[in-house]
Amino acid sequence: MGNFKELKVWTRSKELAIRIYRLTNQSLFAKDFGLRDQIRRAAVSVPSNIAEGDELKTQKQGLNHLYIAKGSLAELRTQLEIALGIEYITEEIFTTIDSECDEIGKMIASLINHRNKNLDS
Repeated sequence: MGNFKELKVWTRSKELAIRIYRLTNQSLFAKDFGLRDQIRRAAVSVPSNIAEGDELKTQKQGLNHLYIAKGSLAELRTQLEIALGIEYITEEIFTTIDSECDEIGKMIASLINHRNKNLDS
């Protein structure tokens, strides 16, 4: 703990947040301030909570933030489904980003499991 920039999951989720920002600057997203801002907040919350949790003093506090990051990722995936449904994004864009979200979610779950084992030791 304590060096979040070395975590691959942090790097990938940060890159995802950047991608979401770029995506939401285009097309219909740029004019839909409500959904645009909400999806951005969810995307930024993932790496932010990973970083914050990694810098906290106790494993228990850190784990809580990893769970929050996982929840924010689920929120982001829901908003992507909505964006697809209202035709703000194409099926191709949705599939690519949703797949990345799935991989990041697995990475967070793996980190949670690893840290839970260390907590029990």
